[in-house]
Amino acid sequence: MRFFDIIVIAVGLAMDACAVTLGCAASGQARGPRAAFRLSFHFGLFQFIMPVVGWTVGTEIARLASTWDHWIACGLLAFVGLRMIHAGLHPDLQRSPGDPSRGLKLMMLAVATSIDALAVGLSLALLRVSIWYPSAIIGVVTFAISIAGFQFGTKLGASFGKRMEIVGGAILILIGLRIVASHVWM
Repeated sequence: MRFFDIIVIAVGLAMDACAVTLGCAASGQARGPRAAFRLSFHFGLFQFIMPVVGWTVGTEIARLASTWDHWIACGLLAFVGLRMIHAGLHPDLQRSPGDPSRGLKLMMLAVATSIDALAVGLSLALLRVSIWYPSAIIGVVTFAISIAGFQFGTKLGASFGKRMEIVGGAILILIGLRIVASHVWM
């Protein structure tokens, strides 16, 4: 597989992670360089791991997983997105904003944004392509694009304030719906 092909795949896979980091930063729930690094690192790591898992698992289990993977990703993104929207609409009820760059939220977002990479790994296995080089490129590209998304989201959040939390939550839900739609209508 050519380097250019791998870069195109990597950029395509990184777009969900970029949108999520942008939304998290714009909402103000994730702030500072540490949060940017945690989100970007975990998104890059999971984008590296999932193709390897997909490649390893093989095609038989893939048929079973492919009927549910998009629903799982949508559910995880919708859950986090609805919580962000609720917090944006009701800031007075919000006890703790819940940093999405930590704990269970971080893991849910990392899994949800990398499920497509699992399918890429399965595809590469069918093409009999070695997985380590493409997976490393996918992980590094996702990390870099996520950092850029976080920086842009921080600027949006500073300009538009608390409303961006609602927008960020809506972005997560739309990403989840796009994942389901792409699987249902393909």
